[in-house]
Amino acid sequence: MSVLLAAVLLAAVLVTAVARPWGIPEAAVAIPAAVLAVVLGLVSFPAALAEVADLGPTVGFLAAILLLGHLADVEGVFAWLGIRLAAASRGRPQRLLLLVFAAAAGTTAVLSLDATVVLLTPVVLATAARVRLPERPHVYACGHLSNSASTLLPVSNLTNLLAFAASGLTFLGFTALMVLPWLMGIAVEYLVLRWWFRADLREPAPPAAPGGRPAPVVALVVLGLTLVGFGVSSPLGVEPVWVAAVGALVLAVRALVRREITPLGVVNALSIPFCLFVLALGVVVAALGASGLTAALRTVTPDAPTLPGLLAMAAIAAVLANVVNNLPATLVLLQVLGDHPSPGLVLAVLLGVNIGPNLTYVGSLATLLWRQVLGRNRAPSLKEFTALGVLTVPPALAASVLALWLVL
Repeated sequence: MSVLLAAVLLAAVLVTAVARPWGIPEAAVAIPAAVLAVVLGLVSFPAALAEVADLGPTVGFLAAILLLGHLADVEGVFAWLGIRLAAASRGRPQRLLLLVFAAAAGTTAVLSLDATVVLLTPVVLATAARVRLPERPHVYACGHLSNSASTLLPVSNLTNLLAFAASGLTFLGFTALMVLPWLMGIAVEYLVLRWWFRADLREPAPPAAPGGRPAPVVALVVLGLTLVGFGVSSPLGVEPVWVAAVGALVLAVRALVRREITPLGVVNALSIPFCLFVLALGVVVAALGASGLTAALRTVTPDAPTLPGLLAMAAIAAVLANVVNNLPATLVLLQVLGDHPSPGLVLAVLLGVNIGPNLTYVGSLATLLWRQVLGRNRAPSLKEFTALGVLTVPPALAASVLALWLVL
């Protein structure tokens, strides 16, 4: 009965987050569900508090990086990037696809997958229209890479932050292990998307008129220094949240002084309701784990980072992400791996929950948000999305896991 109750609570939270009926924010159901899990005894109050405390630094970083991405957009970083993409493509669709891959991979790695979905995707749509080229290959690149290119840095995805905290690795150590898997996953995505959209990528268009928007130098410098700060601060024992907060503070003060944003706009950009949703979701997942799911998964998860073990771990993570969404899947599997997990197995979980969600719409919140950004008229059909997912996810996941094994 406890497993059933916990599963019902998790399902209610995820359905609300996915469907957003009547515009209800995710936290409006997640917080009561977390309280109910404690009241019903599915998870003890001390265990719930411990879960919130463990997630606190991760959620704080999430708020800071979301604010940083929004302020970069206010500074014109993405509008400038769109103009540069249009000019550099020279009307060649294959060249534009390669440039969009680079932009989406870089944006996802540095500013997280949310920036790629919410900020870069509309820019890519406008860029394709500006150069009069088909938009489908390029917006698909944004959607897929918001997931599969989010494996490089601990700051690229909320799942990464959770795994980073559990892995015991430094920022640079984590990144060094994930560079080759990241490149392999992106390479597979590029080859498959280029083949799938080969008809859209044949006909060139006349080169677009050059744009005159100056480079947002200050914002680019702040973003660059923030990225350097992530690498430098980790060996010193400074949490990434403080580095992101400093970068966001610099841009926030600048935007406020120039009246490009209001104080309320800064608060809204922190996405506090979503951060509360993540904390509440952690409690609900802890309840499900305590009710027996963690014990059940321990019977099938590998205990050594051998190649078969890494492949099995990534496959389990990918399947679970497509069943319950990638964020709950990460929380559950980190519980399964215990207090001192093998870094290799943690990173295999990460590859599964980051690359796997490209298989279905419900695999990650980023994919659902990407669909909303495209709108009803531009969103791909379920058939096309799933077919492309079947072609990309298994080879990308296998190639990335093989690369991880080689690096380890």
